[in-house]
Amino acid sequence: MVSRRLFLTAAVAAPVAATAASALPLSASATSPAGDLAALRSLTTGAKPITVEERRARIAKLQDLMGRQGIGAFLVESGSSLDYFTGIRWHRSERTTAAVIPAKGEVVVVTPAFEEPSVRETLQVGGDVRPWDEHESPFQRLAQALKDGGVAKGKVAVEPTTRFFIIDGIRQLTQDYDLVSGDGLVRACRMHKSPAELALMQLANEVTLAALRYAHAHVQPGMRAADIGALVDSATAALGGRPDFSLVLLNEASAYPHGSLLPEVVKEGSTVLLDCGCGVHGYQSDISRTWVFGTPSAKQRKVWQTVKRGQEIALETAKPGIPVGDIDRAVRRHYEAEGWGPGYHLPGLSHRTGHGIGLDGHESPYLVLSDTTPLEAGMCFSDEPGLYIPGEFGIRLEDCWHMTDTGPTLFTPLAASIDQPV
Repeated sequence: MVSRRLFLTAAVAAPVAATAASALPLSASATSPAGDLAALRSLTTGAKPITVEERRARIAKLQDLMGRQGIGAFLVESGSSLDYFTGIRWHRSERTTAAVIPAKGEVVVVTPAFEEPSVRETLQVGGDVRPWDEHESPFQRLAQALKDGGVAKGKVAVEPTTRFFIIDGIRQLTQDYDLVSGDGLVRACRMHKSPAELALMQLANEVTLAALRYAHAHVQPGMRAADIGALVDSATAALGGRPDFSLVLLNEASAYPHGSLLPEVVKEGSTVLLDCGCGVHGYQSDISRTWVFGTPSAKQRKVWQTVKRGQEIALETAKPGIPVGDIDRAVRRHYEAEGWGPGYHLPGLSHRTGHGIGLDGHESPYLVLSDTTPLEAGMCFSDEPGLYIPGEFGIRLEDCWHMTDTGPTLFTPLAASIDQPV
C-alpha cells in the first residue's frame, strides 16, 4: 500500500510462486546472509518487455477514443503514461520532456537537446523528436507540434498528472486550445491489463515474495528497520527485480500505515511489518507481510487472523460488474462486527482496502467506498485491509490480484499464518 512520497521508518530505495518457493529457507534462523544471497538466482531472465506492436495498438485505441470524443490531441509529459504509450522512461524535472499524440498522425516528442540521445534510447514508437536548447521554449515546440498534427484549435486532452507549469506555458502562448482533462482516456486505456502486462506483474510479485522470504529468514534481534530493508533490496536485485521500495515498520511504528519517527529495533515479541515492491520492465508489485519475532501474544494472533479474513472477504466479494467500492464496504462490515472502527476510525482500518496497480504502484480504480467503477476483467488491485491500534501495533497483509471473467486471480498466495507469513 506504500505511497512513494513518504517513508518515515522505511529503508528507502528499493521487490508465492513455486519457482521462488524452493530457493529460500522458511526458518527464521539465519545462516550467512551474504552466502545465502549469492545462492539466489534471477527469476526474470525470461521476462518479455512490452512490444512495439502492443504500444502501437495502445496509441491506436487512444486515437480512436479521441476521434469519438472530438478531441484533437493528447498531451503527456514524462511519467508512466508516456512510458505506456511510447516506451520512453524519463524522469521529471524543471526541463520539459513531453509528447503530443494527435488523433490522426504520428507521435511528436519534445525534449531538451542535450537529453535527446538518452530519451531516444527507450522511445519505441514515432521518430519525430524535436529538441529545444536551454534558451528556447519547450512550449513553443509543443504548440507547433499540435499545429503540425493538424490541430489548429479545439480540445486537447492533458494527461492528468501533467504539471501545471506545462499547461500554463502553452496557455500563455496561445488561446486556440481548450486544454481538458485526459483522465478518462488514460483510464480507458490503462485500467485493463493485457496478457503481456499481467505476465510482467506476475514475475514482479514472485520476486517480491521471494525477497520477503529471504528477509524473514535473516531477521535478528537488534536489527533496525534499515537493516531489514537492506536485506529485501539486496535479495530483490539478486532475484532479477528492480528494487522500488521497502517499508519496514517495527513494534509501535507498525500501528501507523506509513510509519513514524520512533527509533525501533527487533526484540522478543516485536511486530515486524514489511511492505515491499519491485519493478520488472516497469510493471510493479506490492506485497505486505506481518509477523512477530518470537512468540506472538493472543492479541497479535487474533488481529492477524482478522486481517487474513478481511483479505479473503475482499476476494470473495469481487464479482464482475459490481462497483469496486463494494469490496471495501464488505470488509468494513466484517470489521465493524468484530468491534473495529466504525468506518475509517481507529482502532481499525484507516485506509482503503486496496488500490489499482500496474506501471504505477498506485493507480485507478481504488477499493474505497466512493469508487463506483464497475469491476471488469483485466483490472489489477492490491488486497490489503490492515488493522491498526495506535500506541500498540498494526497488522497489514497485502497481495495483488487481477480480475477475470469468472473471478479474481491472485499473483501470490495469501499468507498461511502468523507463524508462517511467507
